[in-house]
Amino acid sequence: MIKKVLEYVKKYQMIESGDTIVAGVSGGADSVCLLFMLIEMQEQIPFSIEVVHVNHKVRGDAAKDACFVKELCAERGIAFYLVEEDVRERAKKHGVSEEEEGRAVRYSAFEKTLGNKKGRIAVAHNSNDRAETMLFHLFRGTGLTGASGIRPVNGKIIRPLLGLRRDEIEKWLDARGISFCQDSTNAQDFYTRNRIRHHILTYAEQEICQGAVANMSRAADQLLSAEEYIARQTKAAMERCVQTAADEPGRVVIKIPELLKEDAYIRGRVLLESVAVSAECKKDITAAHIHSMESLFRGEGSKEIHLPYGITVYKKYELGMIQRKDKKAGPDLAIQQKEESEISIPIPLHTADYVCEGISKLFSVRVPGLGMAEFTVFPRKDSQNIPEKTYTKWFDYDKITSSVMFRTKRPGDYLTINHQMGHKSLQDYFVNEKIPKEERNQIYLLAEGKHAMWIPGYRISEYYKIHKDTRTILQVSIVDEEG
Repeated sequence: MIKKVLEYVKKYQMIESGDTIVAGVSGGADSVCLLFMLIEMQEQIPFSIEVVHVNHKVRGDAAKDACFVKELCAERGIAFYLVEEDVRERAKKHGVSEEEEGRAVRYSAFEKTLGNKKGRIAVAHNSNDRAETMLFHLFRGTGLTGASGIRPVNGKIIRPLLGLRRDEIEKWLDARGISFCQDSTNAQDFYTRNRIRHHILTYAEQEICQGAVANMSRAADQLLSAEEYIARQTKAAMERCVQTAADEPGRVVIKIPELLKEDAYIRGRVLLESVAVSAECKKDITAAHIHSMESLFRGEGSKEIHLPYGITVYKKYELGMIQRKDKKAGPDLAIQQKEESEISIPIPLHTADYVCEGISKLFSVRVPGLGMAEFTVFPRKDSQNIPEKTYTKWFDYDKITSSVMFRTKRPGDYLTINHQMGHKSLQDYFVNEKIPKEERNQIYLLAEGKHAMWIPGYRISEYYKIHKDTRTILQVSIVDEEG
């Protein structure tokens, strides 16, 4: 198997002579295999290895894993670095999921260890991880980049084991009598990725196509090649259609006539990349946002669009203007906080724009402290049962008449609390629910104007509930995120 991994490493030029390879080793089967593979590869390529182990302080037995990895390294004379962070507390502080914060902590530790040394960061993703990621992205809605799953090389990050299946790794370790740690959370179905791993991929391998994971990995390589080609075409189109100015950061100008000459798919990519240039991020920009921008530039719909990251999009004659508000320019901290605590939801206000022949359309946005909020619109049927889930709720789509957003509370916010359409202020509701005062300003709620539609984890407004005359349903689900 070492030959297979070495060929994969050489194919993607992952390791060069004289490199320092910082390996993330958790102590699990994959990362232990990575460490032993790197040690064997040193016989073919002269490079040094440094190991980083991150204790997230989430599991009570995590300290044992750290000791195990430390001993592995000590026996082989490999530099070992232990990083300990309370990921749960950090996630609360930063308003993100534990998985997202854990990933940020790990990669920050890897980067600091590598520092200015010539080399790469090696992580232990395998082809099963890649297949799981592909399915996860496809289920949520994705483009070519997401459909190709995990990349073999991404900047300084390399994945030497991406061509191996999980069962290959475990058999290789077992044959050599190499022990590893078992993470108890891997057996649980709490995370979406685990449910895909335990149920969907397992079923696919056993009941649909033996070798499904390997087949998906080959498809991912082809999709990655297609994505690289599209990226080159997009770059050329950007040069034809887009203007930026070094003295105006956050501002992008699009030549609309030139944009409209491009192929439809390239147009979408140009708009996405243009928003990314302005926002310096494209993580929460959805297909619905891009569709709204194109409609605006064609002279349809709104005169102005507001996107995440304080982005405003508008039209000025034959120019499309994308402008980010400069949060550093103004001294008013309250205004800055307001901008950061609003997430506009691009829900069309006419059913016909989004629902056709019973086919639902899906988009998603990231909500601090909650995860991904997925939105689906579909027609009501008599046989449907309203889900009784804490983080999946149905709303009467036709009652929504203005823009909707996830945001923190504001003065004057209220809930509809009973069938008689009686109102209660959000402040009184928080007091009645005994929500600590210091936490109230951190809670994100779904709102239409001052009307709180839903406080995730608590309740929805009576006004928006499904009833016998409801024609169209808006489903909102909060899903966990992956580290």
